[in-house]
Amino acid sequence: MQMNDVSFGAATPVDGYGPGFFRIGGQPLDGALCVSIEGARSWGGLEDEAALLDLASDIDVLFVGTGGELVPLPKALTARLEAAGVGVEVMSTPSACRTYNVLLGEGRRVALAVLPV
Repeated sequence: MQMNDVSFGAATPVDGYGPGFFRIGGQPLDGALCVSIEGARSWGGLEDEAALLDLASDIDVLFVGTGGELVPLPKALTARLEAAGVGVEVMSTPSACRTYNVLLGEGRRVALAVLPV
């Protein structure tokens, strides 16, 4: 089996997560986060639509991690994101982090909005 190094370029992958925190680019950060090519920043959770809509011009897909369990997004939020041209994938936070890293490594235009586990 051949192993290849993954290059994230200027993007910042999720290195790890645990109860109430994430490690992004080697830095531990507490609470809900929004992660994109521009780095990680605090996110106000599902009610903070503006932070997600601000990403619309830079991404094609937004992965939303809803914590340890899958929780549906409010329909109005999904509709606004899709109207802005953003595909939305909702999953548990661990799955969202893994999927984000894989597509980020492929050079895709993705972002991640995650609630802690």
